[in-house]
Amino acid sequence: MTRPRSSLISLADTPWYHVVNRCVRRAFLCGQDAATGQCFEHRRGWIETRIRELASVFTIDVAAYAVMSNHYHAVLRVDAARAQALSDDEVLRRWTQLFTGPLLVQRYLGGALLGEAERLKVAEFAALYRQRLADVSWFMRVLNETIARQANAEEGCTGRFWEGRFKSQALLDEQALLAAMAYVDLNPIRAGMAQSLEDSAHTSIAARLAELQGRAFEPVRAPVVAPEVVGEIDASPARTLPGLLSEAEISALPEAPLMPFDPTSGFAQAVPFGLEEYLDLVDTMGRAVHPSKRGAIPASTPPLLSRLGMDAEAFIASADHFFKDFASAVGTPAKLIELAAHRQQRCLRGLAAAKRVFEAKAA
Repeated sequence: MTRPRSSLISLADTPWYHVVNRCVRRAFLCGQDAATGQCFEHRRGWIETRIRELASVFTIDVAAYAVMSNHYHAVLRVDAARAQALSDDEVLRRWTQLFTGPLLVQRYLGGALLGEAERLKVAEFAALYRQRLADVSWFMRVLNETIARQANAEEGCTGRFWEGRFKSQALLDEQALLAAMAYVDLNPIRAGMAQSLEDSAHTSIAARLAELQGRAFEPVRAPVVAPEVVGEIDASPARTLPGLLSEAEISALPEAPLMPFDPTSGFAQAVPFGLEEYLDLVDTMGRAVHPSKRGAIPASTPPLLSRLGMDAEAFIASADHFFKDFASAVGTPAKLIELAAHRQQRCLRGLAAAKRVFEAKAA
């Protein structure tokens, strides 16, 4: 049975989430179209850029992402405290970077003199938008709608681009976060689309490595289509997201940096690992999961796995299906049992996989 999103994304359980969305019918709408021979690889750049742009508006940080030919993954952290710390004016300015907003809000931001009742209404709008800025569902809706609009405009067609509902998994602890990030960063290598981490185009790991080499992120944006043309082909998302700004206006957004790493875990807005140890782990895993070297086990357990008490052999062996073994949440057995109790469920799928991967075998 499909569960409401509000029960799947609960900040009381965790701020970390792994999200996945697929093109409709799993078609290669961001790759090589076998039916027409057209190549839409450039759309992967659109999605990567839009993820980074939206992170500059929402109080949602990006830890990892991988944009494939027919789907994308992202590991996100919701910063509810940052949303609460924003002033009403900051909230309204952020929201109107994506949406026109009500006329009353436009007047307020334009410096018009408002009466008491009008100011109270503006405060209500600010409270609503504050919630949305820390809402993964709104982040995904804007991401998906804007990309669908660009793609439909490019092809001069109408219709659904994405599957109707994105998938999300709560990441309950550091072990789950590490597994999710490595799983996401290694997607192109596991699929045989790249030979190395550096060659893994449109992934966070490739972006991090480029940054270490002094190369700045290069955004890829869709060509701006005149509003009247968009209207003619009915590519506007107005039916689902009324007031969404045009692509010309949204494309002016800056790109947010990826989350930093902090092995001391003293900075909440950082990935709680060391960057070097994470790169070492992903590099080791990449050699093990590549199709030509499937199942190769490293001679020694990467330090990060040892520190978190994870079984390297089991982790590598389950690389292809690991996240399919779980449902709406990923974590150590103790965390899954705790969440099941909180949700008043007997159990959560993935307990066997959690025991296999997150509990190191006795020597």
